[in-house]
Amino acid sequence: MSRRISALFRAIAAFSILAFPGRALAQDVMTPELLWQLERVSAPAVSPDGQRIVYGIRTYDVAANKGDTDLFLLDIEGGDPVQLTDMKGSEGSPAWRPDGQWVGFLSSKGGSTQLWEIKADGRKMRQVTDFNGGIANFRYSPDGTHISFTADVKLDQTVNDLYPDLPEADARIMDGLMYRHWDSWHDYAYSHLFVAPYKDGEVGVAIDVMKGQKIDTPLNPFGGVEQIAWAPDGRSVAYTAKLSLGTDYTVSTNSDIFVVDLESDETVNLTEGMMGYDVEPVFSPDGGRIAWLSMERNGYEADRNRLFVHDFADGSSVELTADYDNDAHSPVWSADGRWLFFTSESWGTVQVFAVPAGGGAVRQVTDGVFDYVSLDVAQLDGQEVLVAARRSMSSPNEIYRLDSESGDAEQITFANREILAGVELGRVEKRMVEATDGGEILTWVIYPPGFDPSRRYPALLYAQGGPQGTVSQFFSYRWNFQLMAAHGYIVVAPNRRGVPSFGQAWKEQISGDWGGQAMQDLLSSIDALAAEPYVDESRLGAIGASFGGYTVYWLAGNHEGRFRTLVAHAGVFNLESMYGATEEMFFVNFDLGGAYWDRADSYEKFSPHKFVKNWDTPLLVIHGEKDFRVPVGEGMQAFTAAQLQGLESRFLYFPQEGHWILSPQNGILWHRVFFDWLGRYLQPVS
Repeated sequence: MSRRISALFRAIAAFSILAFPGRALAQDVMTPELLWQLERVSAPAVSPDGQRIVYGIRTYDVAANKGDTDLFLLDIEGGDPVQLTDMKGSEGSPAWRPDGQWVGFLSSKGGSTQLWEIKADGRKMRQVTDFNGGIANFRYSPDGTHISFTADVKLDQTVNDLYPDLPEADARIMDGLMYRHWDSWHDYAYSHLFVAPYKDGEVGVAIDVMKGQKIDTPLNPFGGVEQIAWAPDGRSVAYTAKLSLGTDYTVSTNSDIFVVDLESDETVNLTEGMMGYDVEPVFSPDGGRIAWLSMERNGYEADRNRLFVHDFADGSSVELTADYDNDAHSPVWSADGRWLFFTSESWGTVQVFAVPAGGGAVRQVTDGVFDYVSLDVAQLDGQEVLVAARRSMSSPNEIYRLDSESGDAEQITFANREILAGVELGRVEKRMVEATDGGEILTWVIYPPGFDPSRRYPALLYAQGGPQGTVSQFFSYRWNFQLMAAHGYIVVAPNRRGVPSFGQAWKEQISGDWGGQAMQDLLSSIDALAAEPYVDESRLGAIGASFGGYTVYWLAGNHEGRFRTLVAHAGVFNLESMYGATEEMFFVNFDLGGAYWDRADSYEKFSPHKFVKNWDTPLLVIHGEKDFRVPVGEGMQAFTAAQLQGLESRFLYFPQEGHWILSPQNGILWHRVFFDWLGRYLQPVS
């Protein structure tokens, strides 16, 4: 039985009565408070014998405005999980020691994040490292004689270092770009890979294998331990890094895979001359080969993600997915080294695929209306199986065991079963909508719980971000379609031009054409649903974040009276000002064809601020101060434009949030303001 369940349902019931006073509910429906009560299951770590997993469950205390992650142990065949940790603070990044007797994990219980270990039977726990400043991204070497981890190394000088007689000076001096990234200012330090001797919980002197280099591993800001890999013999380690610095870093996506021989201290750039992103190295079980993910074009962050294998014996590197027209993610070797498994977007979902390691046709392993978001190899009754986290629009992550041949899946964790069993969810339907150019747009439609086709409902057009982001079966804690449906809205979520999972040509049609066919695809989808008798075409709204927020601002001046209200979160309003204040210049350089002083046509044609004279629709603007990807000035400009034109408008501003809203109470506030705003225009009280 999930913790807090009785109190939770009392709270939900009380909220339901207040939120839906005229509706007699047989079951409860999704609420913002319930979303924050759901337990969030992390990807599992498989034991060396392949028969057990350790995974994290994150819970949130809304009153305390914080979260906590604990680790759980479970047999591959399923059963009741055993809670391994319950320390003050969170425990994460679990990894099995190669002998299977201990589980290592990261915890900040002592004040900084360090490596801890717990016996697999839970009987003993100990702190292993005490590295100054803390560590991240740890792994055991396969032979158990070393550990690796990353730690920050200060290599740049602050103004106080440069001018020690001005200790209270508060300023920065920048001589290049990438001085801030996503939600953080550069801290004068670089994340380096360290290797240290290890024996039975004791750690020797750690060696910086990137000493003196002003580069990071993993890649900032989203890279993790998947970008670092040990060779099976423990004699070498591979890592991912960009050699470019400052302004070069901000215009380039060129990262490489480096392999360090720990005995000779020699480092080899395995992907030298491959100019796009090269990430996620994975050694074969025998160590003779290494696989990784590679993009071809420098500067294009959404290029096709290809799966490569390098043979150390003959020095050859071969793409295994040359005949596969979608992206590869999360590669993992079969135990015998004959196959590589990976995940990939496929028609609005994310599935598991397999390809022979020696070359051959890609085979789809799984199918269904859900997303697989992690992958590993395990053992059951002497047979190889896969273990993966899976989610859908109606269910957050749970862990499944998969037959690697048939794809048959069996759920083995049930963290949210009791909560969701008491919640009435809306039906999710796949529709194919004809586009203005004759193409077909896969559009997800989510109906309110207890949908009655004899009634007329308001509808929301959801505009996806990215722009190269699939509207797959994700379960969002912000843009949650079931929560929107529970408030009485039909949600229309199109996979417009520019999203992955429909081939590279479909994905690339967004680049250089932000306000073109992609916008027509969105309008075609909402028009198709508005024609249904159960949709009230006079009560339509458009909502979205990031590129979806850009979309809302663009639609504000080009929707031709379709929408009664609009909500834009972290959206681009003025393409020129955004270009001058953002940080990943490679993104806008590729998608808009260059800088505004070189490509004035793109900026003139597609910038939403050029169409403000057409604005006539109430607008809610949401933005975070620490959003450096789409700086907060974009939201401020949009709100100012709406106010000066006399439009009903509101600005929800978060001084401590970035591109996403991550804290519990801010998240609940976000939903309360969001649904209050929509309710004013789309669900007036009768």
